[in-house]
Amino acid sequence: MRKKLSVLFMTLTLCISCISVAAPVYAESDPVLFWDEDGLLTESEGEELEAKLESISDKNELNVAIVTVPSLEGKSAMTYADDFYDTNGYGYGDTEDGILLLICQESRDWYISTAGYGITVITDAGREYLSEQFVPFLTDGEYADAFDIYADYCDLFIEQAQTGEPFDSGNLPKEPFNAGMNLLISLGIGLIVALIATGMMRGQLKTVRRKAAAGNYIKKNSMHLSNQQDFFLYSHVDRREKPKSDSSGGSSTHTSSSGTTHGGGGGKF
Repeated sequence: MRKKLSVLFMTLTLCISCISVAAPVYAESDPVLFWDEDGLLTESEGEELEAKLESISDKNELNVAIVTVPSLEGKSAMTYADDFYDTNGYGYGDTEDGILLLICQESRDWYISTAGYGITVITDAGREYLSEQFVPFLTDGEYADAFDIYADYCDLFIEQAQTGEPFDSGNLPKEPFNAGMNLLISLGIGLIVALIATGMMRGQLKTVRRKAAAGNYIKKNSMHLSNQQDFFLYSHVDRREKPKSDSSGGSSTHTSSSGTTHGGGGGKF
């Protein structure tokens, strides 16, 4: 009886071992959307930004990531960003949709690498507009603000692309314009300047008394013309609309070292 129990125990052990060996190996977790290797943000700032990037990515089913590195290791910003994207598993779904912003403080480089649907979302003209919003903050060292603005605009760009008309040349976000407020400000400034000017002129005429005729203000034979100049006062200008570029817009692409198609571009800050 004891021998039978021993054999049964060994059999169960072998079955459990087989089950353990045959267990599936699950893929790694989702890629880190805020990879701050250069330590540009505090821990709390990084956690808050990571949460925002995850929310944007999950909502739009497209990875929006920010990566900071201390060095490009001899590579160009484009090559480093593309390789980082490819080797670290970025990209949502089979088409690997995503947008990754690379920052290298040492070389003062920024680069946006796009893949899959991200190429449609961030066109060349759209990327230039986007950079104008966050790069000035990078230049001033206000990294938290720069990354926050970048994330918000990526969300806006994705939502716009989902309408079928992504932001592109001739179709970029328009800054809000408050015509009424601007008019009031202009009138107020003009009124202040006018009051100052008239006040100064009145101050220079304290000894003058009102006269009945204009000639009474001029002392006889006191005017001598010593210098004569011609001044051009008026001109006629024809205004014509500037011809629009024939470029169809869109995104330029290239192939990374792994063979993945990427869009994007960058510059210095």
